[in-house]
Amino acid sequence: MDLFNTSLNILPFDGEVDYYGSIIDLTRAQYYLEKLMHRIDWDYDKAIIYGKLIITKRKVAWYGDQPFEYTYSKTTKSAIPWTKELLELKEIVELKTGESFNSCLLNLYHTGEEGMAWHSDGEVDLKKNGAIASLSLGAERKFSFKHKTTKHSIAINLEKGSLLVMKGVTQTHWLHRLPPSKKVKTPRINLTFRTIEPSE
Repeated sequence: MDLFNTSLNILPFDGEVDYYGSIIDLTRAQYYLEKLMHRIDWDYDKAIIYGKLIITKRKVAWYGDQPFEYTYSKTTKSAIPWTKELLELKEIVELKTGESFNSCLLNLYHTGEEGMAWHSDGEVDLKKNGAIASLSLGAERKFSFKHKTTKHSIAINLEKGSLLVMKGVTQTHWLHRLPPSKKVKTPRINLTFRTIEPSE
């Protein structure tokens, strides 16, 4: 056991959200931010809401061990092969958490005015109650949780180079979001490492 590899569960009940703080120093975090900004195959995110196609300002990318199909917001993406930098970051996250991942959904928020609405990651393609590791590069942003039944809420500031891991029954009981902020003027990249279990 690594006594210095500590994390804190920020949820009071009905789930586990472990926050490790910064696991990558500022110089390396900036290096990876710049590499991912230019080497990732970014595309504008799309969602179908009430039958209407919505294209967001936020950009996304989907990578994995195989061309996994991943469906959310009634749209389907097919994973493309890992880049060198993504494999390096995946190894760092796996060593830190003791988990293994076969895919990664990346989000690029150009400024704080771009965010994410309340949702839970409960797609059928994901390993049930599996870990989702969220690595933050770039601007520090507030991240919020809200219990689906009690409406209890919690917020945390995600530091540059920080790691947050959601696992267990968290997605069953809690929603999460990235609220917009006009104060943030610089970009943030969020890497969410996941485990896909394709249906037979």
